[in-house]
Amino acid sequence: MLITLVILIMIILLILGVPVAFSIGIASMLYIVFAGYDLSMVAQSMVGGVDSFTLLAIPFFLFLGAIMNTGGITDKIIDIAKTLVGHFKGGLAQVNIISSTIFAGLSGSATADTIALGKVLIPAMEKEGYDKKFAAAITATSSIVGPIIPPSITLIIFGVVSGTPIGPLLIAGIIPGILVSLSLMIYTYFISKKRDYPRDPKATFKQRGTAMYKGVFALLLPIIIVVGIVSGFFTATESAGIALVYALIVVLFIYRSASIKELWGILKESTFESAKILLIIAAASVFAWVITRSGLSAVIGDFIFSITTNQYLIVTMIIIFLLIIGLFMLPSEGIVVFAPILTPIMIEVGMDPVQFGVLMVLTLTIGGASPPVGVLLYIVADIAKVSYVPLLKEVAPMYVPLLATSLLVGFIPGISLILIEWFIN
Repeated sequence: MLITLVILIMIILLILGVPVAFSIGIASMLYIVFAGYDLSMVAQSMVGGVDSFTLLAIPFFLFLGAIMNTGGITDKIIDIAKTLVGHFKGGLAQVNIISSTIFAGLSGSATADTIALGKVLIPAMEKEGYDKKFAAAITATSSIVGPIIPPSITLIIFGVVSGTPIGPLLIAGIIPGILVSLSLMIYTYFISKKRDYPRDPKATFKQRGTAMYKGVFALLLPIIIVVGIVSGFFTATESAGIALVYALIVVLFIYRSASIKELWGILKESTFESAKILLIIAAASVFAWVITRSGLSAVIGDFIFSITTNQYLIVTMIIIFLLIIGLFMLPSEGIVVFAPILTPIMIEVGMDPVQFGVLMVLTLTIGGASPPVGVLLYIVADIAKVSYVPLLKEVAPMYVPLLATSLLVGFIPGISLILIEWFIN
């Protein structure tokens, strides 16, 4: 009864708009007080939760993403995407999706992806005859790949909260992220054919070479991160530090697209964002301690197994639950609250925690393009100057390929784990 009341209080605080860290911290402290534990456990758990070398990756990746967002990289990525897929049916929409996939390897953020690409591509698509609602919808949904393909702050948060190794988690997100993009490209092809959206002339070999040459330094960044982690040459944290140094050299001395003064402003902004995330993780560590002491995961697990012992039904139930949670909570919030509860259950079902981490991030991130929270939808609606309800009607069919990808990730372990088996095991 006590842990149920505590979780209800936490959810109410979140609904009322109380910051995530304080909502989780207050609820956890209530349990500790009324259960008769010493309050010193709060301080011990918070310090222990953030006293981790792995967590250095978060401020590094945040600063890295902010640099690449403002360092003149967006146009180069779009130019590369145009030469690769611009001649497909619905050319500029396909460019939007490919650009999001490449950008995901730079920022690791759906929000950053949406803002950076939306400001450029939505007006360009409208100018070429695309419906504004469609342009906004494909920008929002394609940005879902941001937190899945490494570097991914959300996967790092899952790893820290659930105790899952970070390196394998980041590697596991590569194929699911590519599947998200491919599924949206297929949908875009058919809807563009139906609406007769335009395509660009096929780029010549010289045009492709020029675009690649100008954007090669941007493309090398995700390669440095992924290859370094996959090869085991350095950890996720070390890869973040190396990539950050590389990005600073690129924007300061090669592209010369940012000044020291601008970088100082970016550093301050990313520092504040890092502090907020680390405070959430500290509070989540207390909550994880509470979950362990209360035995809540075991209770929920027993309840689920009393309904069915079929692995596929249980996975389906969890996917539906996470999709619903994603409608009301940001991915980071959902992970902090539910990863400590659900991860032991999914391990008992037989799912690898790495696979579950990717599945959880994917399903919760779909909520970023879903009402009522739908942060990505609000962003593109503002950029495109379209009403929210008509935008939802345009987005609705796009959930089909996204949900299909979620089911594939949930039911086929190899999609997430095959790269780990190849390069690590």
